[in-house]
Amino acid sequence: MDTVFRYSEFPLLPGLDQSELPTRLLPRVRTIMAEPDYIDGDCDELIRPKKLINPVKTSRNHQDLHRELLMNQKRGLAPQNKPELQKVMEKRKRDQVVKAQLAEQEAHKKHSDLEIELMKRQQKLEQLELEQQKMDEEQENTPEFVKMKSNLRRTKQEVEEQERTN
Repeated sequence: MDTVFRYSEFPLLPGLDQSELPTRLLPRVRTIMAEPDYIDGDCDELIRPKKLINPVKTSRNHQDLHRELLMNQKRGLAPQNKPELQKVMEKRKRDQVVKAQLAEQEAHKKHSDLEIELMKRQQKLEQLELEQQKMDEEQENTPEFVKMKSNLRRTKQEVEEQERTN
């Protein structure tokens, strides 16, 4: 098979003959792919390739979606393409507004005397738990010799109290 040129040859310069030009000045242009033989129409016996069918474009769902998008675009109702971060931030903001509204409604509700008393007790219990946790953390952070010394003092005091009672 001969090399097929896709580009026309260089035009002749006025006053020069094609044979007078050196061959190195006229570079040969080669195609990346060879031209197919069946284009010429020489042989009718060859099976010519057909364009493959795209299953996505032929699906009914895809066609319906495409039709709906075109109609919405004509009406000016094109879907908003917001970045994911912006969507998340808007959702968080909406959630915060809803929580604030719920808290406001709770605050406007009138509480009965029983509810007020229960809330006070709950607050006291929470404070006691926090104090207990702080005490536990302090005890865990203290060195071992300090713990032992306090234990010895406590046992000494217990022994002295027992002797006094006896």
